[in-house]
Amino acid sequence: MSEQQRPIGSGFDNRSTATDVIDGLDLTGTTAVVTGGYSGIGLETTRALARAGATVIVPARRPDLARKHLEGIDGAEVDDLDLADPDSVRTFAERRIADGRRIDVLVNSAGVMACPETRTPQGWELQFAVNHLGHYALVNRLMPVLAGARVVSVSSVGHRQSAIRWDDPHFATEYDRGLAYGQSKTANALFAVELDRLARGAGIRAFTLHPGAILTPLQRHFSEAEQREIGWIDEHGRPPAHFKTPEQGAATQTWAAVSPQLDGRGGVYLEDCEVAAVNPDPGPGPGVRPHAVDPDEAKRLWAFSAELTGVNAFA
Repeated sequence: MSEQQRPIGSGFDNRSTATDVIDGLDLTGTTAVVTGGYSGIGLETTRALARAGATVIVPARRPDLARKHLEGIDGAEVDDLDLADPDSVRTFAERRIADGRRIDVLVNSAGVMACPETRTPQGWELQFAVNHLGHYALVNRLMPVLAGARVVSVSSVGHRQSAIRWDDPHFATEYDRGLAYGQSKTANALFAVELDRLARGAGIRAFTLHPGAILTPLQRHFSEAEQREIGWIDEHGRPPAHFKTPEQGAATQTWAAVSPQLDGRGGVYLEDCEVAAVNPDPGPGPGVRPHAVDPDEAKRLWAFSAELTGVNAFA
């Protein structure tokens, strides 16, 4: 794993907001792409980047809803994208390349969590397909306009639930929605590790992160009773004190996208606006588990993803 996978003393913490981490930065003339940028922490990331002067392109499976949510945010643009559909990913990338604008920041924030067992027409398990494979193909297809960019992939503490299940990555035998989510979040982290290794020669640096515990539409597949049992809400529907607001939840990915504190770094896992320490303890403590930043696993996942999608900008 990277020697850089250790805290740097950023000065921010788990209560910092996207506004805090972007304060004083002028992004005028830059272009960002934020998948999922019209909901939850993605929306707050879009707000922060646009407020600092960036043009923010928000790919959306539901573009009309995205336009509604983005009303009043100057500099936000909407385009069509369904991460579960390889043809949609391809045509989105073709439009962006034809557009001619260099992409300075790409935040892979869209995702699905703990959905009922669902498969794409290719037979891919949906969480792995949307959270990982769609973003993998998107980044590879956008490579002609990413020179010098930062690519940020939103993982989660959920990576602790599962390494890559090489014997059954699509849950052909028995589906477990929690393990499937965990595997997809491990994949997000490993993707950043290998992308950074492959692309740093072109000035592209990649990061991955845990945004923190936040109530957003991501939890829509959990009933209120399940959320109470897990401890996400109390009997009045309120989250516990350690949960973040969406703007606090957006802070780490915004920091990863633009902070000069991360210049010269890459391929690392972040949490609470800080480079996380590696923590091999399987318990609930902070830090990233070794399996999610293992460079050999990252290379293997890249090759597997290229085989499934037929896309590899570094072949």
